[in-house]
Amino acid sequence: MTDHTAARVYVEDLVDRLTAAGGRTVVRCDGHDTSGSELLGEIHRYARVLDDLGTGRGDLVAMYAPNRPEALAVRYATHLLGAGSVYLSAPPDAGRGAQLLVDLDPRLVVVFPGTAHLLPPTTAPIASVGDVPGVPLRLDLLAAEAPAGPLPARARAGDLAVVISSGGTTGVPKGSVRDFATWTVTVTGPHRPDRRQLANGKLPYLTQLLVDTTLLGGGTVVLQDGFEPAATLAAIESERITDLFLVEPQLVELMDHPDVDHRDLSSLRALTHIGAYAAPVLRLRARDRIGPVITHTYGASEIGIVSALSPAEHDLGHPERFTCAGRVLPGVGVRFRRPDGDLDATEGSIEVHSAAMASGYRNRPLEQAAHFAGGWYRTGDLGHLDPAGYLHVHGRAVDCTRVDGRLVSPIGLQDVLCRQPDVRYAVIVLDPHTGHRIAAVVPWPGREIDVAACRSVVLEEFGEQTAAGLHVLPVDGIPLTEQGKPHRPQILRLAALASTAA
Repeated sequence: MTDHTAARVYVEDLVDRLTAAGGRTVVRCDGHDTSGSELLGEIHRYARVLDDLGTGRGDLVAMYAPNRPEALAVRYATHLLGAGSVYLSAPPDAGRGAQLLVDLDPRLVVVFPGTAHLLPPTTAPIASVGDVPGVPLRLDLLAAEAPAGPLPARARAGDLAVVISSGGTTGVPKGSVRDFATWTVTVTGPHRPDRRQLANGKLPYLTQLLVDTTLLGGGTVVLQDGFEPAATLAAIESERITDLFLVEPQLVELMDHPDVDHRDLSSLRALTHIGAYAAPVLRLRARDRIGPVITHTYGASEIGIVSALSPAEHDLGHPERFTCAGRVLPGVGVRFRRPDGDLDATEGSIEVHSAAMASGYRNRPLEQAAHFAGGWYRTGDLGHLDPAGYLHVHGRAVDCTRVDGRLVSPIGLQDVLCRQPDVRYAVIVLDPHTGHRIAAVVPWPGREIDVAACRSVVLEEFGEQTAAGLHVLPVDGIPLTEQGKPHRPQILRLAALASTAA
């Protein structure tokens, strides 16, 4: 943890911002408005309840949280008391979920009626917000009786503030740790009172950062409990959304939805996409379908945002930019490590240092040692910096190979396949057991995937060795994780089943 005691922390600024907002709406959910004064009153009520339960500095409150104002209020109340918070991810099986709680070691676990089914067996104390059978401790009922008056912030800069959980599709999720000083740097941005952020990603991931940044900047958050393309497009129009954040598969579903042609999207200033891959052909299609508002960023839960390509830089006169992740942000250090372990000025495995970087993983020393070293985070991604200063990310280093001196990357294969007339979307996954690549390909409506043509174009572009190791798997849709990213293990399972059936 950072050794600070007197520096101002973000939750103090949040209280000031909500106080200044007064009766102005700061959060909208299901058509209901929550004003700054109402949200602040709920924060103070929940803080008094948590205080009575003994929650304080150094503690961790874990939540299975829906995208609702009360989940935000409990989190901010926790921070007001100087305690840390974690929005819990939902691993694919209860065993991983139970181990996640053991690793995180929370003082209290909070569930909601819509999330109680996610709770695995645990010895941690449990409370609920709303009626959950078998959970008698009702924070909301206690808060309804508590005073809403001001409560001084107890958080100190070096205290545990935020743990961000990974998805856990390939193992027990890891929780990256930040103190209040680091989180304050992470979420402090420009004053943007006209910002209307649609938050429809899951709170355990980067959505919590977007919510904090928007409220601290004086803007308004519109909550939706999940992504669905038609509902998202409708919300952009009806709520006059200015900012939207999606992972790549969601961007593809949004831009290819027929409602794009019928909704008024003129309020949108920035549609930011991150995660998975970003093949140039898909980014060009997004710009064509949605307009010059596409922003591409590179980052991770452990390091925040590393680089960004703004809408203005998505310039059709510079097609090479559609292959990059933009310029490295001020204050962020990026370096590259070669396979032999030495550092390289422009190319290799990407390592990052920034003031927004997590200090490590909570109670996961082996994983922490593998990824955090000497103030740098080893991303595991392969990339390079071009002469113009733009960062290019090729994918996970373990997924990339060189054949006859040429880089074969998931992005490169995805781009070639998505230029085929039958292919709407493709995701490339490396099978670690066979070394073969699985190309899960989604056809355009009314079309069928021409598997032979897909292999032929890969053969022409990348050579016989790459084409021979490619398994083309036609699918109706890409299996997704809770985050909305491609579900790599599930794609591998589908490929195995298809091979068995054949």
